[in-house]
Amino acid sequence: MSGVRVAVDAMGGDRAPEEVVAGAVEAVSDDVAPVLYGRRERLEPLAGGLPIVHADEVVAMNEKPSDAVRAKRESSLFLACRAVGEGEADAVVSAGNTGAALAAGLVEIRRLPAVHRPAIAVPLPAMGGPSVLLDAGANADAKPEHLVQFAQMGALFAQEILRIEEPEVALLSIGEEPEKGNRLVREAHPELQASGLRFVGNAEGRDLLARAADVVVCDGFTGNIALKLLEGTIKTTLDAFRAEVTASLRGKLGGLLIRPAARALRERLDPETYGGAYLLGLRGLVVIAHGNSSRTAIANAIRYAARGVRSGVVEHLGERVGTGHVR
Repeated sequence: MSGVRVAVDAMGGDRAPEEVVAGAVEAVSDDVAPVLYGRRERLEPLAGGLPIVHADEVVAMNEKPSDAVRAKRESSLFLACRAVGEGEADAVVSAGNTGAALAAGLVEIRRLPAVHRPAIAVPLPAMGGPSVLLDAGANADAKPEHLVQFAQMGALFAQEILRIEEPEVALLSIGEEPEKGNRLVREAHPELQASGLRFVGNAEGRDLLARAADVVVCDGFTGNIALKLLEGTIKTTLDAFRAEVTASLRGKLGGLLIRPAARALRERLDPETYGGAYLLGLRGLVVIAHGNSSRTAIANAIRYAARGVRSGVVEHLGERVGTGHVR
């Protein structure tokens, strides 16, 4: 098997291993070569010939990351990350415990030299094309210099993955004025202005899907709340729309007319389109998928990981973040 080698934590996630393995099988191509990590006896009947690296241990979804580091170093998650750290794989995908994935990445893959803290970069289905939000959950607390570095990493992500030549960067806050926001936001604002990036000022949460900027930065606590609020709102709205359309004969007739547009809208807003989020700032690429990912989401996450490897995201981050050369 050739192609980008993607280590898949086959035991991680609410629907593992069945949906995870099915997604890995679906993702196989000439360019993508998934390798499954997990309990061989569970995986072999599902694997369809994919290579398996046996791991007895599994990191539970509710397990403390510190406990996983101490007691689960031979788990599927840690072994998959170790494969990337040791050059046996090019990227890792996990739908398991996000905190543990961050810990495993730090321990087994390690940070890039100039990076203070890794950040989760999530593509948002904004109007006019996707934008990127970071940090979406890796760092509940942050300092102004961390937000500047998140902005640098996000700008490079926008250049390499979203193909935006000169990305604009905004700071997520409670108002557009520079004096609005908590202490972190107020102190980060002038540092972002002086960063050399195309900083366009503060953006409010209501503007995220309206494409407030190509890159929107915040601490991980704020970013995770914003992300899950958007996901929940999109799902609830689309589900309510479907219920209304099917509630009456008139609605069903109207639904037939708007079905192509509705399907296109659902596909554009579907978080499974990318399947996961890059954990940026490590020496290798980690893609964190949603815990409830379907096989389609897992397959897309694996392809997304391979795309990042081919784009050289990690190498370019190592060359440019911390040097002031990200524009």
